[in-house]
Amino acid sequence: MTTGAAGGLRALAKEHVAVAALTIPRLLRHRVWRDADPQEGAGQGVVLVPGFGASELSLTFATTWLRDRGYLPVGAGVGFNVGCTSELVDRIERRAEEHAEATGGPVVLLGQSRGGGLARLAAARRPDLVSGLVMLGSPLLDPVGAHPHVMLAAKALARLASAGLPGLMNPDCLEGDCYEENMRAITAPLPSGLPALSVYSKSDGIVPWELCLDPSAECVEVHSTHTGMGLDPDVYVALRPRLAEWAARRYDLRPTG
Repeated sequence: MTTGAAGGLRALAKEHVAVAALTIPRLLRHRVWRDADPQEGAGQGVVLVPGFGASELSLTFATTWLRDRGYLPVGAGVGFNVGCTSELVDRIERRAEEHAEATGGPVVLLGQSRGGGLARLAAARRPDLVSGLVMLGSPLLDPVGAHPHVMLAAKALARLASAGLPGLMNPDCLEGDCYEENMRAITAPLPSGLPALSVYSKSDGIVPWELCLDPSAECVEVHSTHTGMGLDPDVYVALRPRLAEWAARRYDLRPTG
């Protein structure tokens, strides 16, 4: 085994869900988790989009943290996020529209990994529905630039889709017209006035951190694994003031002084 291959496997091993779970005690002890102001979110709706191959359960801690602070979080309804890119963006758009109507105004889109890229595509398409955008470890500059093992899984799903298995991304999502169209959309500047946050980590073993540096977003570095971003207190430290500002802007509840 080459040195590069060995290093890649070590990086991938750090991304095991069991390793990510080791962060949970640190999160639960941290002030950013324990100090919860139920008025902070002012009823701001949030739509959460999980990463590739993950369900909404992967964002359970984020959902709890948001709800305890007065936000109204819901899942995007994308299942395990393994379907066609364009179809999933359609689904996120519908959920954002429904949640904006239910909460009385534009919502925050918060996505992890592939979910962040899908959220960005939905926000660019319907900025009228979005008050803010959060992307955690998302390969925005090259959606197919993730770890080779992850891309092997994606290509295997595409082959299954070609064989007739429904509900999966197809080869067109990885290299055809669908890919080209969404690549242009995801790398285009976001609409003026749409606040966005891209969180990245140089310890990310799945997505090269450089791919997260969206020029249309505020880019913030944390020290986390890829799978552990939703469990890392530094992520919530970065999220808290920005989400609160977006909620205040939406409801005109800006603090004075």
